[in-house]
Amino acid sequence: MEAFSPLTATIGGVLIGLASAVLWLGNGRLAGISGIFGQLLPPAQTVIWRLVFLAALIAATFLASRLFPDLGVGGTEPAQLVAPPAGWSIPTPVWVAIAGLLTGIGTKIGNGCTSGHGVCGLARLSRRSLVAVLVFFGVAIITVTITGIV
Repeated sequence: MEAFSPLTATIGGVLIGLASAVLWLGNGRLAGISGIFGQLLPPAQTVIWRLVFLAALIAATFLASRLFPDLGVGGTEPAQLVAPPAGWSIPTPVWVAIAGLLTGIGTKIGNGCTSGHGVCGLARLSRRSLVAVLVFFGVAIITVTITGIV
């Protein structure tokens, strides 16, 4: 957390909110990434906008990393995968795959992800989203406490 900057965090939050508002107002859809991605396979009838949204998400991240290389958490160092806690004998790719699977299962059980519930659901004053966000944060706090990764 040494690289935290309120300015970049605010700019990022504004851009996420703006993208969510544009998708909602322009397409009538919530910007829940797990729902957008999850409807690609098997393909829903509305595949094109989902592909465009995800491609723009990846392209904007790549562009921002090239235009503003010091914005990342590691400063000018290239990003790396989060390694498992010291003493755990799990290879990093397996650790990341397990984390991804658990995240996918959690978003399926919770009917959405942090972007859907945290950004869009809370903005719509959804009680279900408030409960989901409280659970997300609670589990995150427990996970950091157990693993010691910050």
